[in-house]
Amino acid sequence: MGVCGTARAQKGKARKDGWTRVKERRFLETLAETCNASEAAREAGMCRASAYRRRQSDAGFARAWEEALDVGYAEIEALLMREVLFGSEVEELTLDGEGAVKGRKVKRTRNLTVALRLLTLHRDRVDRRRAEAGQGTAGRPDSPDAIARVEDVLGAIGRRRVAVET
Repeated sequence: MGVCGTARAQKGKARKDGWTRVKERRFLETLAETCNASEAAREAGMCRASAYRRRQSDAGFARAWEEALDVGYAEIEALLMREVLFGSEVEELTLDGEGAVKGRKVKRTRNLTVALRLLTLHRDRVDRRRAEAGQGTAGRPDSPDAIARVEDVLGAIGRRRVAVET
């Protein structure tokens, strides 16, 4: 019997909790593909509770779990980015009074709500990286330094306009 009461063929040397290298690799691959721990555990032949217990007790497995989720979410983000950049096509049919197709029109739509959310997440990620690198908000267009530079340029333009007008 397996950890969750199911009979499973042994693949590699099992730990006391039933995990093998093959099961771990399958779990992590499926987790990266689906971002779903229940599905990943099912694919690995383990139960979800066992996976969560292992994550709690094994720091290496917990790191690999997080890395797999990072891969999965990066793929989701890439899919959403493609959708935002290129949109999706929707075909509209015009029917006559008898229900026969009279005309077709293909529209390309973009989801701007998703685009704004992705931009916000990207900005948050960049801010975190800058903070980790000790840069803070330096270099951002709304940083105090950038605002001061813009104000200096605008002040210089204003002074030149006054000098030209007099």
